[in-house]
Amino acid sequence: MALRIHNTLTRTIEEVAPRKPGVVTLYTCGPTVYRSAHIGNLRSYLMADWLRRALQHQGFQVRHVKNITDVGHMRQEMLERGEDKVIAAAIAEGKTPQEIAQSYTGAFFRDEARLNILPAHVHPRATEHIPEMLAIIQELVRRGHAYERSGNWYFSVASFPSYGRLSGNLQASLQGGARGEVDPLKQDPRDFTLWKAAEPGRSLKWPSPWGDGFPGWHIECSAMSMKYLGPQIDIHTGGVDNIFPHHEGEIAQSEGATGVPFVRYWVHGQHLLADGVKMAKSVGNAYTLGDLEQRGFDPLSFRYLCLTARFNARLNFTFSALRAAEQALARLRHRVWEWSLDGWEASPSSSPGPGTYGQAFWQRVEDNLDLPGALSTLWAVVRSELPAAAKLSLLLEFDQVLGLGLAETPAAFRVPPPVAAAMEGRRVLRLQTRYGEADALRDQAHHQGYRLEDTRSGTQARPLSPLERRRDRWSAVSSSREVPSLLGEPDAVEFSLVVVCDYLQDVQRCLDSALRSAGPHSLEMVAVDDGSTDETAAWLAALARQDRRVRVVHADHPLGEAAARNIGLKQSLGRIIVMLDPSAEVMGDLFIPVARHLQDATVGVVGPFGLYTHDLREFREVSHTGDVDAMQSYCFAFRRALLAQVGLLPESFRYYRNLDLYASFLFRDRGYRILADPSLPVRRHEHRLWLDLSDEERKRLSRDNFRRFLRRWGQRRDLLVTLPVG
Repeated sequence: MALRIHNTLTRTIEEVAPRKPGVVTLYTCGPTVYRSAHIGNLRSYLMADWLRRALQHQGFQVRHVKNITDVGHMRQEMLERGEDKVIAAAIAEGKTPQEIAQSYTGAFFRDEARLNILPAHVHPRATEHIPEMLAIIQELVRRGHAYERSGNWYFSVASFPSYGRLSGNLQASLQGGARGEVDPLKQDPRDFTLWKAAEPGRSLKWPSPWGDGFPGWHIECSAMSMKYLGPQIDIHTGGVDNIFPHHEGEIAQSEGATGVPFVRYWVHGQHLLADGVKMAKSVGNAYTLGDLEQRGFDPLSFRYLCLTARFNARLNFTFSALRAAEQALARLRHRVWEWSLDGWEASPSSSPGPGTYGQAFWQRVEDNLDLPGALSTLWAVVRSELPAAAKLSLLLEFDQVLGLGLAETPAAFRVPPPVAAAMEGRRVLRLQTRYGEADALRDQAHHQGYRLEDTRSGTQARPLSPLERRRDRWSAVSSSREVPSLLGEPDAVEFSLVVVCDYLQDVQRCLDSALRSAGPHSLEMVAVDDGSTDETAAWLAALARQDRRVRVVHADHPLGEAAARNIGLKQSLGRIIVMLDPSAEVMGDLFIPVARHLQDATVGVVGPFGLYTHDLREFREVSHTGDVDAMQSYCFAFRRALLAQVGLLPESFRYYRNLDLYASFLFRDRGYRILADPSLPVRRHEHRLWLDLSDEERKRLSRDNFRRFLRRWGQRRDLLVTLPVG
């Protein structure tokens, strides 16, 4: 049976039949090396790796090329403005573009190695193939597919009638070529750039027959794929976001230059979402492999997770799902270790033959890379009554495609001499029924990073998994849903201070000042560690051990502002809740005046930094004490009992800006007043999250949140207060 794969070009599942019998040419769109690849990018490279492994298992010789784009990711809207991400990253980090590209190229290779992705046979760099790009452009000029304007060369889409067949963006319905502003030099807004004239001062530029310049995005892949694989290749892979305009442009310029079909099979991997939304650095969910490792996860746990969904189906990444994948992988490794304990070393050559399980597994793989189905068959083998040796052989055979590194498990589980001595000592002590001393050796090994297990064949040792090591520190949640609500419980203290924590120095200043100012008041501090990666989590854990008033909920990744605040609200037991931003510092007794204001049953929220608006579009800060339209979240206090009426915060607000407006109107909608008292002793400091974002990111995130606010409250002018004149 031959491998069948979904071809984006024909929109059907087809049997892979290469042009040259026995040899498959495979090209993968590689990374743009101006920052670390996020796990969504890596999922696409995993898909190409599984495809290559499946082809190799069928006996094909695969020639794999994966490019390195080191001149900048020329997305169309960037290209029209002459921007280059490699240059921008170099400026931001104070390095040369070459240093930036070299650094992140190395990081990419390390990421692929940690994920057990087979290295491509060739990794061509765009900067080393400018002559090949210029040659294609000159051929396109000769064939009438390109034209020049002010030193810039463009591909004429009108000259290529089949443009759009890959993406379905046919010329009859194709909108003006690109995202962002349209280049006024184009004859047709659908046209795309082949070569751009260098602007004054640009560092990455190359000579050409038309003057110094730099290549467009699409031309790079055409030049590199044709140099190493020829004018016609069998399979081209990438993510679905590459289909248009990148791969559409590749087809047009490649076939326009050669006159022959470019690619036989186009294979695209679907998006990886994070917590149900698109990954973006500004949202805080564009996780890298380093982010996962920093949180204690084995990179191969992510590889396992990606096996649980079809490559052409969306996969929602959550840390809960990653933990489940890690647990499953740990169980697999543990079984491989157990089956290997008798010293019998299996290898694919000693496999008992395909059998029922083998046939089922490979049928799944060959059916459009149905890896979830293949994984299910693997677990059926684990649970079967087959002999251990047969199970081990089958798993190692299957792992030639899955790539989970199971063959390395026995070697990885070897223990150092001190642990081996503890293992043997425990075995002897247990035989002598000296269980207390035996348990002490077990604990000693645990502190050294190993787990001693008592089996029928004696005491054995294995390394603690990352999951087991994390449990030794503190538990963490992956969503607000995992945190039980205490809102139905009676009040236990007078005040609950809720702080969402990140950036250690800010957190220390905020919490220390609040606890120091508490005096004799009955209060608790509910601190939510929102997936911090500095020393914040450890500092909070230490503070909770020292101060019984402090309770900490750790999240294993940034949940977003509203979700993290909801955790604090659900865990609060104070009659009055005071939400503090970590950029706020308490300068005195905040609690007496807050309690006094909230004795008035008509007051819903009190704080020092009030806002008013005339039109629900523009909000301004007030300087007087009195009723306002909204309260800023530096200090936002209310009675806990009111949460039963107003509800929790909408968790679509991952970013903090304008969430306070929405929260204020939840109280206004229930008829409660928002009271500003600028004399409350709270000092504001610079907001670190705001400072860490670019101007563009600030505007976009603030705008998106304000739209959420307006969709809910934009017509409710009846909720506004009338401010006194003067």
